[in-house]
Amino acid sequence: MPIHLRAEPSDYAPAVLVPGDPKRATYIAEHHFDPGARLVNSERGMLGYTGTYRGAPISVQSVGMGGASAAIYYTELTHLLGARRLIRGCTAGGLAPSLRMGDTGVAMSATADDPMVAILTDGEAHAPTATWGLVELAARLGRERDVRTHVGPIVTSAIFYDRREGIMARWRDRGHVAVEMEAAVLYTLAAVHGFEALAIMTVSDLIASETDTERIDDAELQRGVDQMMQIACDVAIVEL
Repeated sequence: MPIHLRAEPSDYAPAVLVPGDPKRATYIAEHHFDPGARLVNSERGMLGYTGTYRGAPISVQSVGMGGASAAIYYTELTHLLGARRLIRGCTAGGLAPSLRMGDTGVAMSATADDPMVAILTDGEAHAPTATWGLVELAARLGRERDVRTHVGPIVTSAIFYDRREGIMARWRDRGHVAVEMEAAVLYTLAAVHGFEALAIMTVSDLIASETDTERIDDAELQRGVDQMMQIACDVAIVEL
């Protein structure tokens, strides 16, 4: 039995949604899964549930904030508990000028502004990249549902309150869609351990600079997250 997920392999479905927030994990289980999802982990307050979605097995497990925390749960879910597909449903700061509050982003790749990736690859160069079939499906579902969906590279930052002057503008100028804190570690571990991975996100902030940001209101955020999680759940259960 793993140290941080006090569960057996049979407790988790092959596909697991991996939000950061334990409360969001509970919300997903209660509002997006079929009725009857069961709690399978509560160790350290990191809640996990298993149930079904449209009749297919699915789990959700909160993983905390930042690469160091998330890497523990990604590794235990896949390497020790048998999950084969992890879908990160999250919020992110929007960088691209075309973004609007509540839009959905699909991370094709994740630039690693986080030393965790170099640690995981023993310092060797690596480009953290999503599973292409999952990217393609998420983008198609977004288009079919008239969801404003943006596909492209994002940045995974190791620090939330970044003091480096001009860093957001430089990331934007190099074509990054958004910034968050876990996807590059997820994609790197997927390459290391051989599982499928995708990060899909709701734009919760529009970032002009390190000190100039606009935050979404709570109601609009909930609508955006529900819209994004519907796509995430559909992607999670599909057979590629």
